[in-house]
Amino acid sequence: MAQSAIATLPAGSLLERPFIAADVGGTHARIALMQAGMGHDAATMLHYRQYVCAEHESLSAIARDFIETIGVDQARRAAIAIAGVLRGDELVNSNLPWPVSLSQMQQALSLDELVLINDFEAMAHATPYIDPAAAVLLAGPSTSQPAGPTLVIGPGTGLGAALWSPASSRGGRASVLATEAGHAALAPGNERELEILRRLLQRWPHVDNERVLSGPGLLSTYRCLCEMDGTAPRLAVPTDIAQAAQRGDDAQALEALQVFCAMLGSLVGDLVLMFGARAVYLAGGIPAHIAPFLLRSDFATRFLNKGVLRTVLERVPVRVIEHGRFGLIGAAAWYMDRDAAE
Repeated sequence: MAQSAIATLPAGSLLERPFIAADVGGTHARIALMQAGMGHDAATMLHYRQYVCAEHESLSAIARDFIETIGVDQARRAAIAIAGVLRGDELVNSNLPWPVSLSQMQQALSLDELVLINDFEAMAHATPYIDPAAAVLLAGPSTSQPAGPTLVIGPGTGLGAALWSPASSRGGRASVLATEAGHAALAPGNERELEILRRLLQRWPHVDNERVLSGPGLLSTYRCLCEMDGTAPRLAVPTDIAQAAQRGDDAQALEALQVFCAMLGSLVGDLVLMFGARAVYLAGGIPAHIAPFLLRSDFATRFLNKGVLRTVLERVPVRVIEHGRFGLIGAAAWYMDRDAAE
């Protein structure tokens, strides 16, 4: 595997020694061994593996398998980007197949230091390493580089979002604002979506964005549409629904994905206005797999449908990227930036 440049390290950094970076979502865990380059040049990705979370008994088991498989035990520190919010020692997340305890994991892996960061906070830290020319443009101008704060948002097993802001002209460092936008209330945009919301409210007292804008959310929308149309659902897996929608051979699957794309456009437009973002990257496990469908959908129309502020949004490029390794690249970048600042 080709080595990947990540960031520059200061002389004397603890990161001269190998360290582990990881990106853990509800479905996949990506782990890499990182080390500073020769002469404190760029850090490099020395080893990389991807795991299916549900096939392992814990996150510690995944990390232990990685360490044993690559045959390295000198990595004493780890930075893990993971979906959820850390409350004391425990990670709060309903999309992971197992609980995560910071202290238990650190002890199980015999690490000197273990830090967890929000997965989309890490994705935002990877923003400087994304090539806009390699992404799919959904809306806005095809400017070569983001010109200011950049929103990174991604529906997958859940829905994450974070904002990257560049260093100011008066000095300082680039910064990242992590959010829990996935748990903000869902906002329908037409009568059909309002009916979906009514049905979801019969199941949950709070219907957040994740209830529609995620893999499980796509399944919930599909089932609601089947109920509304008096049709028995034929599909039970989000990927099957997305594939059937793109083939056009299941009417409710097609509408479910259309609703998904439209409501995602509305949410992205709202977040751009809230945070003053100048560019957007769609990541997560879903957008890259439905990029052609997104281009044909009402995503852009709903993104721009913000009344008098439409002209503001017309200047904001929205691109789809492959989530891939950007999460762990961002985890490594966050960790190295922290080390450089100390």
